[in-house]
Formats: sequence, C-alpha cells, structure tokens
Amino acid sequence: MAKKQKYYVVWSGATPGIYTSWEDCQAQVKGVEGSVYKSFKTKEEAEQAYASDPADYITHKHANTPTSPHSKKDPEELPTYPEDVEVNSLAVDAACSGNPGMMEYRGVYVGNNQQIFHYGPVFGTNNIGEFLAIVHGLALIKQKGWDLPIYSDSRNAMLWVKAKKCNTKLERNARTEPLFQLIERAEKWLRENTYNTPIMKWQTDKWGEIPADFGRK
Repeated sequence: MAKKQKYYVVWSGATPGIYTSWEDCQAQVKGVEGSVYKSFKTKEEAEQAYASDPADYITHKHANTPTSPHSKKDPEELPTYPEDVEVNSLAVDAACSGNPGMMEYRGVYVGNNQQIFHYGPVFGTNNIGEFLAIVHGLALIKQKGWDLPIYSDSRNAMLWVKAKKCNTKLERNARTEPLFQLIERAEKWLRENTYNTPIMKWQTDKWGEIPADFGRK
C-alpha cells in the first residue's frame, strides 16, 4: 500500500513553512530551540494551520508556544521599558529581504518578549507584512478573548487596517497569488468583524525598536 502524503507545518524553525516530507521538516527543526511543528493529512489543513496560531493545534506541553500571552518568567529575565509603554500588549512587525522580497511577520507579547505567532517567509513587501500582522493580531485577540492593545511601528499599515484595504502596488501573479488570497481573507475579516482592540503607534525614536522587530537592520 502506498504511503499517504503528509504535510508538515513548521511555524518556528530554521525556515518556517509547509513541507511535504519528514526529512525536509526535520532539517528545519532539529536542534532549533523552541521549534514548533506538526503534521497534517491534507494540504488545505496545513495551509489553514500555517496561517493560524500554532497554540490552536499544539498543546503547551508539546511546544514552546503559549496558550495565553501572560506566561510567567523570572522577573530578572523580563524586558524593561519606559513607563509610558503598555507592557500588557502585543507588538507586531514585519521584515523583508528586498522590497519586494522574502517577507515574514510576527507578533510578540511585550511583557516578556514571547513570540505569539509567526508567518512566512513568502514573497511580498514589508507594508503587506505589517498590515497582515495587525489583522492577524486583531483576529487572534478576539478569538482568545484577550484584553490587549496592539503596537505597530507602521503608519501605512495602521491606515490600511482603518480603511479595511491593503493598498499595495505589488503585482498579482502566480508567485504572489497565495499572498493575495491571504490579503483578501484579512480584508474580509476586517469588513465582517468588529473589535475594541486599540492599535497604537510604537514610538521608535523614544523607545527603541519594537519588541517584534526581527533585528536585521
């Protein structure tokens, strides 16, 4: 009997993505601290999971992934911020190697710098990543019932979210089609959902780089 095809989602590893063999998946997670991955029976399930919070698919005991952003750390290990920073918050950011280029985004709980979600890399632009990161954060916060504001350092992305439209000039073609489908889902979520989550501008000039920054400048 032929072996059934499996799809392996790597949310956190050397190179996050969806892989079609255990060998390829293992190469991304073996020896990588905090790696988060899981196998799925269909491509559709894997794609849906990859675009979602891994905590919805993996229990806390099996991965270094929070089921709540309020996980505890030793006080000496916690980051410190100026008094006007709301530490009980979610910070989002994107990074892009070239613009357009390989883009990824993530959300980090400010209170302890713990990564809450990550997506990419995919071919896109930094502004698209910033927009999707905010919407991902809004959807996750609403789904989990968390009472957290969101910090972003991108005025463009904040305006796009307010307008419920990703105003990108990136060409839509075979290479970018999966990303545009994700954009459409994000725009649809904004049109069909209400939220009370404040979206606040991270003051980089006063506070330094946003906690979700990828550190590649």
